[in-house]
Amino acid sequence: MLTSFIRKVNNFWKNGHNRTLAIKKNIIYSILIKGASVLLGFVLFPLTIHYVNSVQYGIWLTIASLVAWVNTFDVGLSNGLRNKLAHSLALGEKDNIVKYTSTTYAMLFFIVLTVFSVFFLAGSFFNWNQLLHLQNAINYNIWPIILLSLGFFCLQFVLQPINTILIATHQPFKSSLLFLAGQLLTLILTYILIRFTHGNLFILVFVVAGSPVLVLLCGSLYFFKKRLTSFIPRFSRIDFKSAKSLLNLGSAFFFIQIGALVLYETDNIIITRTLGPYYVTTFNIAYKYFSILIIAFSIIVTPYWSAFTDAYAKNDFEWIRVSIRKLRLLWLYTSVLALLLYFFSDIFYRLWIGNAVSISKPLSLSIAIYVVFQNWMVIQAYLLNGVGKLRIQLILVIATSFLNIPLSVLLINRVGLHGTVIANVVVVAIINIFLTYQCKLIVDKKAAGIWNK
Repeated sequence: MLTSFIRKVNNFWKNGHNRTLAIKKNIIYSILIKGASVLLGFVLFPLTIHYVNSVQYGIWLTIASLVAWVNTFDVGLSNGLRNKLAHSLALGEKDNIVKYTSTTYAMLFFIVLTVFSVFFLAGSFFNWNQLLHLQNAINYNIWPIILLSLGFFCLQFVLQPINTILIATHQPFKSSLLFLAGQLLTLILTYILIRFTHGNLFILVFVVAGSPVLVLLCGSLYFFKKRLTSFIPRFSRIDFKSAKSLLNLGSAFFFIQIGALVLYETDNIIITRTLGPYYVTTFNIAYKYFSILIIAFSIIVTPYWSAFTDAYAKNDFEWIRVSIRKLRLLWLYTSVLALLLYFFSDIFYRLWIGNAVSISKPLSLSIAIYVVFQNWMVIQAYLLNGVGKLRIQLILVIATSFLNIPLSVLLINRVGLHGTVIANVVVVAIINIFLTYQCKLIVDKKAAGIWNK
């Protein structure tokens, strides 16, 4: 029996398409790394809440959501680079690799310089405490904290292509390792803050936003020197003519990112303005609990994006068809797990947070349903992203983003905090219908017109 088990394990690792074997390796490594990352995240969450209290932590989450919009100013360059590199590697076009990498870094630098300068000059004319309805929550000026957050986000913005390169070269677990290292550093520094300082939001933001930047910088230097020497960006290889091909693909990703931000990152801002920063913390506690399934699912799906690019470039539709079938079966299992997480949510909240924050059952249930719909969408979106068929996704994300904000405000006022999640569920359900149909057409080689763009 033991011999049979060992044989099955060996077959799992050694048999199958090279593309599938690479995915298996990445999934196993990523599970271990992301598992540790999730554990660190759950340890870090109550520490930070107790360090600055629920209201101030809610303010930080709102600022992070606001500043996250900076990530859209790469006009989709990172995702464009991801597909371009995967395609060039699949076809052996090595000359294009350094050119695309160098040009992307150069363009991101100029974008960040412009964005920070404009925001710094324009933002100083606003009363951010009043704009975010924080007058009754805190007695200090929030602008320096916003500026600090923006600065670190901009630095992270310039350094993030290393993650894109690792994913495009079928090494997403190394990207996860960088994220884990950033979390570990954040946890260590936060513990030091708790031991030697009193609750200070400015210092907390410096640690939480600055730690990932330091890790990305060190990680970039290491990988370019040791593992990715052929990808090292060079001034001599910057070619702004090639930027057009990156932007043609990246522009679609850019507008999809804008729509996705409206769908996912406006929740904290809407909740702050309608209910107050305390409820932002409440919402994020519940979301972080159920996000275990989103994280676990993304661990498995992430390697498929570049693998779909590789398979599509080589016209291997049978591999794509089998992979989609497996991912949808996995989605069914995670949906059952979402239901189980809902039933045990009260126990988990009590053990994790204690009585610091109260989470309602409707909020937990609505987030569980949202996770199910979100995971299904990820399967379809990653296939479409990998093969570069973005037009339908672009139209849907932009159209539904206009629906999401007024629907969220309406439902929050009608049913309470979980109304914003219900709005997200409605929007994602609409998107799923169209993306699922488009994926079927592409896999069956029947896509035509707008369905093939």
